[in-house]
Amino acid sequence: MGNWLHRIRFIGKYLQYYLTASNGKGHGTHSPFVFGFIKQVLNDQNIYPSYGKVEALRKKLKKDRRMISVEDLGAGTTTGAGHQRSISSIATHAAKPPKYAQLLFRMARYYQAQRILELGTSLGLTSAYLAQANENGKLLTLEGAPSIAELAALHFNQLQLENVEVITGNFDQTLLPALEKLGRPDMVFVDGNHRKEPTLRYFKTLLGHAGPETILIFDDIHWSREMEEAWEEIRLDPAVQCSLDLFFIGIVFFRKEFREKVHFTIRY
Repeated sequence: MGNWLHRIRFIGKYLQYYLTASNGKGHGTHSPFVFGFIKQVLNDQNIYPSYGKVEALRKKLKKDRRMISVEDLGAGTTTGAGHQRSISSIATHAAKPPKYAQLLFRMARYYQAQRILELGTSLGLTSAYLAQANENGKLLTLEGAPSIAELAALHFNQLQLENVEVITGNFDQTLLPALEKLGRPDMVFVDGNHRKEPTLRYFKTLLGHAGPETILIFDDIHWSREMEEAWEEIRLDPAVQCSLDLFFIGIVFFRKEFREKVHFTIRY
């Protein structure tokens, strides 16, 4: 019953977002930076070669019925899956859909992110997109479950990606060393442990290593009331100059060119 109530609430939230968000065309956007993001990144309709490579892997994984043991260190899933999960189930339900993984690819490509950090590798599909966005850059991706991390590393080898490194362990122990190893990140995708307190803790840690050009992306900001509360605190933080709500992901910028704090909810 809990899952049904969660889904009903989630659908209601999405309908509210869809009816009230701006149309995603950039009309009425007074920020040149945000207008450029909408036109050059959000609405970029090009089909990049990287898309086909990752989606071929995704298609293969969705047919993989092998069962693996998964240690869930986060807030669990809405599907009620236990510790034993099929690879096909993870590829179908846990991996970021192509629409959003490809948006992250375009962001990393457009802003030429050299140092990228990902919290939550899963099977490595989104990681592969991020790694291919700038092959001269470096991607560190953190994964809590050893069995998942091992599979992701195998997938990176299959795709011949040499600029990505998987770090296994609880984010509480791996995040700070990863930041010290990577240096000031250009782009960070937070996709793991969808609870308020850990999400805010990761944000504060990232904030201590972020620069004006750093971009932070948070996954599933409307997944639960906890995540909505976390997102609200993040976007209202004094260091955040601009925030974008795309419903399934939230993006924050620290760029000094914004004269005052701005927030946009954009239909995507």
